[in-house]
Amino acid sequence: MRRALPALVFASVAGLAQAEPVVVGDAIPAPLTAAPGEPARGRAIVADRTRGLCLLCHPAPIPEERFQGNLAPSLAGVGARLTPGQLRLRLVDSRRLNPETLMPAYFSTAGLVGVADAWQGRPILRVEEIEDVVAYLATLRD
Repeated sequence: MRRALPALVFASVAGLAQAEPVVVGDAIPAPLTAAPGEPARGRAIVADRTRGLCLLCHPAPIPEERFQGNLAPSLAGVGARLTPGQLRLRLVDSRRLNPETLMPAYFSTAGLVGVADAWQGRPILRVEEIEDVVAYLATLRD
């Protein structure tokens, strides 16, 4: 039996609630910010082993980064396989698609267990950073 997941709740830096994004099927079609994401900043987050930790599990076309993971699908060509909205939902809270996933919820904080005290109630990435990573991943078409 699948367990119900809590609704996504978003908070701004000031702690004021923002509108909950609309999940349509397997995507959050609308960007989380008014400003578009910056692919170069997104690439830096993906490559950064202290921020995104993406390369811990995923191999990616970032040749200068050695020792990339092989537990999760390759990020090469992900922009051709998934829409920006699909990428966005996977980053915000991939539990919406697979409750048993090992991938962290990079923005949702609802319903998480085993979270270090320093991260209680805090998202891993800000909405602007989510959009930066989405922008970068969308460029990976080969």
